[in-house]
Amino acid sequence: MIDKELFEAEEDKLRDECGVVGIFQNLPEEDTASTKAGDDPYSAAEFNAAQKVYYGLYALQHRGQDSAGIAVSDGTEVKVHKGMGAVAEVFNPQNLGELQGRIALGHVRYATAGSCTLENAQPMVQTSKLGTIAVAHNGQLINYEQLREMLEDAGCTFNSTSDTEVIVKLIARGYKRGLERALTDTIQMVKGSFALGVMTENSLIAARDPNGIRPLSLGKTENGWIIASESCAIDAVNGEYVRDIKPGEIVIINDEGVLSFEFGEKTSKRTCIFEYVYFARPDSVIDQISVQEARYALGAQLAKESGVPADVVIGVPDSGIGAALGYSKATGIPYAAGIVKNKYIGRTFIAPTQKERENMVFVKLNAVPCDVRGKRVIVIDDSIVRGTTSKRLVQILRRAGATEVHFRISSAPVKFPCYFGINTPTRHELISAGHTTEEICRMIGADSLAFLTPEGMMEALRGVNPENYGFCKGCFTGEYPISVPGEVNGKAVN
Repeated sequence: MIDKELFEAEEDKLRDECGVVGIFQNLPEEDTASTKAGDDPYSAAEFNAAQKVYYGLYALQHRGQDSAGIAVSDGTEVKVHKGMGAVAEVFNPQNLGELQGRIALGHVRYATAGSCTLENAQPMVQTSKLGTIAVAHNGQLINYEQLREMLEDAGCTFNSTSDTEVIVKLIARGYKRGLERALTDTIQMVKGSFALGVMTENSLIAARDPNGIRPLSLGKTENGWIIASESCAIDAVNGEYVRDIKPGEIVIINDEGVLSFEFGEKTSKRTCIFEYVYFARPDSVIDQISVQEARYALGAQLAKESGVPADVVIGVPDSGIGAALGYSKATGIPYAAGIVKNKYIGRTFIAPTQKERENMVFVKLNAVPCDVRGKRVIVIDDSIVRGTTSKRLVQILRRAGATEVHFRISSAPVKFPCYFGINTPTRHELISAGHTTEEICRMIGADSLAFLTPEGMMEALRGVNPENYGFCKGCFTGEYPISVPGEVNGKAVN
């Protein structure tokens, strides 16, 4: 297992917590000619829900590489397999083949609340005399410690340090009053961000927090339904994207159909804006906004706010490319690849010292000399967190012959911690929290540096879909959609 701090130092990026995929497959027709008497109707590939969740998790691998898991129900029993590492490391044909059933729930995780251990891997399963519940959670609860203490006082014991286990215990505690009541009561108790997948022996449930901070979508498959953190996971199983789960909505899928109801008071939608800037795959649609179109618009707005004479525009792979294309189109400055990413540097590539970890940028990214030699280069990235990657990129481009390097960032300066599922470094590690743009420019060695303004980000995204407007921008402004805990030494207390 890789040490989390080493990996973060290598990446120098904000990290989203995780991804959720759930599949519900309708009962096969009893008169299906291919189903012989005595055969298990769920063993056929088209009714293997776990296999489809596996494909969906592959599509969401970018949302978490620490652990992966799948729980499956055959109508009477819930089985689960989970482990540390990426999807391909956790699952093989043998253990995947043992997960037979028509309902499945999967999860990929990057740790923000709770340490990176097998005990914290999801889905988390709770069994009682009333039935079995499996929960997969994307987000972070800000009242986790208070709820855990309350449950411990009531006699509950915990096997993990994850806030997801609190959700599981709360649902299980209220299960005797019925599933709908247990879900509603639980969701009204938890505070923070959550996109939940919940599975019982005979149903699949999706729920999203009242502000819709974390994404969750609903899709239709050939013989059932799918819920997923991003629409790209729906595409991965050849499904059809139907709509986003609404903020404050619970969707229950079972043999009677799809039941939807809302809980609590109406609130304003506040989708995490970094989903569009960096986290989500460009082929996803979140809250009726195409992620790639959003990145084009952010790049065009960046050109409007901070244009500079140059010969070529390049984007830092992968999430800087869309904004670079938008910048190029808006200015007429040609776009070129400019930087190549080594896609085969994985989580097992560990450098033992801080100096070597910083120099790993030279291994992971390299310039294309013919694209930048003798040219004034504008390089577009999605964010600057600590500044180590930006500094190395400037060195790489100058070494390849760039005469000028102008850094442009398609988001506002990250100055405040996130409390809702992004693994934000401590505030004193956020370079923009303690330095001006001019100081950062000198620190990374660029000829010029400019960030997109918070207002510019809003304007760009409003232009993509004016009817679905509303974003959480707390990491830029310190203004959060709900009250958050205090800070100790610049780090969230939760």
